Amino acid sequence: MESIHPTPPKSNETISQPATPIFSGKVQFSGKGAEFFGIWIVNILLSVITLGIYSAWAKVRTYRYFYGHTRIDGHSFDYLATPIQILKGRILAVIVFFVYTFTTSFLPIVGFLFAIGFLFLMPWIINQGLRFNMRMTRHRNVRFAFKGDYGEAFINFILLPIASVFTLYLLMPYVIKRIDSYIHSNISYGDKPLNVNLKGETYYLTALICFVVSSITMVLFMGILGLFGLGLMDIENQQNSAVMVILPIIMMIAYVLMIAVVTAVWTAAIRNHIFDNSQFENVATFNSELKPIPFAILLLTNMLAIVFSLGLAYPWAKVRTSKMLANVTTVTIYPEALNLIDTQQEQQSSFAEEAANVFDIDLSLT
Repeated sequence: MESIHPTPPKSNETISQPATPIFSGKVQFSGKGAEFFGIWIVNILLSVITLGIYSAWAKVRTYRYFYGHTRIDGHSFDYLATPIQILKGRILAVIVFFVYTFTTSFLPIVGFLFAIGFLFLMPWIINQGLRFNMRMTRHRNVRFAFKGDYGEAFINFILLPIASVFTLYLLMPYVIKRIDSYIHSNISYGDKPLNVNLKGETYYLTALICFVVSSITMVLFMGILGLFGLGLMDIENQQNSAVMVILPIIMMIAYVLMIAVVTAVWTAAIRNHIFDNSQFENVATFNSELKPIPFAILLLTNMLAIVFSLGLAYPWAKVRTSKMLANVTTVTIYPEALNLIDTQQEQQSSFAEEAANVFDIDLSLT
């Protein structure tokens, strides 16, 4: 399954390890690039032909493909949302957009008031979107759930990020750790909450490593760039136009490489930390062994393939990313997993959650 932040973890307890697992093994992903390409290209064509209406069906088809090809202990995931549920939210978004555009063209002050209102509405939207996506996810006939509250979401998604600006973003690793803790500690599987114990020092150390890696990468490429530029000018001093074309290309390559490496370092460290420190007590524990270098190579080759194929390699890139993430993830399941109660089974669909889903707030156990 593809790629899982308010108060610190609710407990500083060490995560206990239940005994006698009934299963321990890697997550299996059986999707294929060629198969998904067929779904993806049809989704795009029909979405264009229907002026975006089919995009709701496209999203459901995509989710069901990846969920259905992701297995733990031989059991795949189910995505339970229907296209109509997704379409409701998107219709609401279109209405809001046109109302906003129409009113601001006559009353500019409305735009400012709308921005302020949206700031206060965002925590609710995030909670509702997460709640919808969790409730629409099922494994072994048991649904996931999300139970975050507005106050904690407002602090973690609005107040703390704003506060980090005044610390020159030195607070940002702590903010991200709070957001991760909030999201994960409010997830449940059936009647079992997810226990997490994330540590701020891991986030700060990872941020420091990313800063050092990005600095070293840029310094090296700036040095190579300088030497290359001087060499060109020495050989063909009268043809500086070639230098002006080649040097920006080198800079762009350096930037893309830096982004791939930094993203891989951050994702690997934080993903491993979250998985290794989360569990459904007596139900399941997790382990992630994502390595930065292989993941950086995957990200870089994915980007290059997508660019040089004019986007046609996107399905292939998405499938191979899912395969790598599955192959580095181990899940251990314990006997109590067989006795879980699906607390979401009798709940009816909420339009508020469906409407919030227009913002595509996705939560993936990547």
